[in-house]
Amino acid sequence: MLATVYTCGLRGIDGYTVTVECSSAPTLPFFEIVGLPDTAIKESKERINAAVMNSGMVFPQSGLTVNLAPADRKKEGSSYDIAIAVAVLAAAEIISPLVDFSNMCFIGELSLSGDLRPVRGALCMAAAAKAAGLTEIFVAPENAKEASVVEGLTIYPAKSLYDIITHLNTDNKITPVKFNGDLFKNSFTDFPIDFADVKGQETAKRAIEVAVTGGHNILLIGPPGTGKSMLAKRIPTIMPEMSFDEAIESTKIHSVAGTLPPDTSLLTQRPFRSPHHTMSSAGLSGGGQIPTPGEISLAHNGVLFLDELPEFSRPAMEAMRQPLEDGRVTITRVNGKLSFPSKFMLVCAMNPCKCGYFGSSVRRCTCTPQEIRKYLSRISGPLLDRIDIQVEMPSLSFEELAKKPDGETSATIRERINKARAFSAERNKASGITCNAQMTSSQIRKYCNVSAEGKKILKAAFEKLGLSARGYDRILRVARTVADMDGSEQITDFHIAQAVSMRSLDRKYWQ
Repeated sequence: MLATVYTCGLRGIDGYTVTVECSSAPTLPFFEIVGLPDTAIKESKERINAAVMNSGMVFPQSGLTVNLAPADRKKEGSSYDIAIAVAVLAAAEIISPLVDFSNMCFIGELSLSGDLRPVRGALCMAAAAKAAGLTEIFVAPENAKEASVVEGLTIYPAKSLYDIITHLNTDNKITPVKFNGDLFKNSFTDFPIDFADVKGQETAKRAIEVAVTGGHNILLIGPPGTGKSMLAKRIPTIMPEMSFDEAIESTKIHSVAGTLPPDTSLLTQRPFRSPHHTMSSAGLSGGGQIPTPGEISLAHNGVLFLDELPEFSRPAMEAMRQPLEDGRVTITRVNGKLSFPSKFMLVCAMNPCKCGYFGSSVRRCTCTPQEIRKYLSRISGPLLDRIDIQVEMPSLSFEELAKKPDGETSATIRERINKARAFSAERNKASGITCNAQMTSSQIRKYCNVSAEGKKILKAAFEKLGLSARGYDRILRVARTVADMDGSEQITDFHIAQAVSMRSLDRKYWQ
């Protein structure tokens, strides 16, 4: 007898449907799986055999051939276990022949006891199942909330293979899980940290507000203990709430990477990733024999914070250049290319020299000029050119440290940022971008209307600072953001001057 059921596989963060065909023949017992299975799938034969017997059933003593179609695509992972088991039991008529599998999808790994274990990428596979016209999904309870985010699907949280067989053969049905949309609508909660905790550094706070408003990359440079990391960690508290589509995208990436928190249906807070400086380029951009997202993609729609930037390896820093421009990471392997989204706000922090006190008024620098140049030269010009805003953070005085924090709260700053983004949203809607940092050269020419006085300042800055074409465009993007914060459609000389002042440190330290 032939039985056909459906499951899904993963390729990057995109799912695709897999047809599981099982043919049972009255011959000497054998169990073969074809269709380019990897080692994990080949080993599923032993897991399925034990799971069936430990579920109180007899494993079919016949010739079993299982085909995973399309047969020319490599199948990887353990998510096929339950689909193969159901196909085998259906072919052996342990599952009633009257069951219609045409709209069902089975996703999950089997334990030897017959229990279902969660797998990565349940949301991606559920979306692929819906696109293929499947309407009922059987997953492990840990994956149920995640898969329920996809509308139009009935999600059954099956604890074991026995529960699935009972559901299919009897009227004792599994209770489906439904997505609670109110959890997303009421998701923005108070953070344990706040911008009001930061003493002084008003220039840096202003620069960060501009950066968040326009989605610009920012570099914080200053001696140790000036609050660089403290400010960076508070950036998520002032970022706008994620849209539902952004939440779906981020959840897919974290689901595939296996970093989605347990019992979570949807990521509702913007990601904040802070990898250690010893991380390799593959760890940042993603990779592996089976490519998975790296820190760059895990920060999609959020913040990637690189503390002690010069301590990162040169290959790791250079790996960020293409994603910063394209908003995607492309990984090439022998059997094809995979692409992961990577639209993030890059926040970097660094000391001005190896000892950290070059230019400090508090403590003397012990580095030689050659050591300072060598330390700063670890950051390449092309990477520096992709950082829109550079701000210096001086050491705080005793009086600044001794007084009580009296700065603005994150809620106040976030309110201004939301207002500025709302001002630019109508203009950017037609171009399909969400923030000014994503504007192309043609959009810059269309939307960046600079006043006559502003053009004079821009020309002087271009000649004095020796800006590249990319640097010129980035100053205009920042100036567009500053103008949006003032509610002005025209970019004035004040807006240009402020944008230029946030772009001049590369000429102070990297002459």
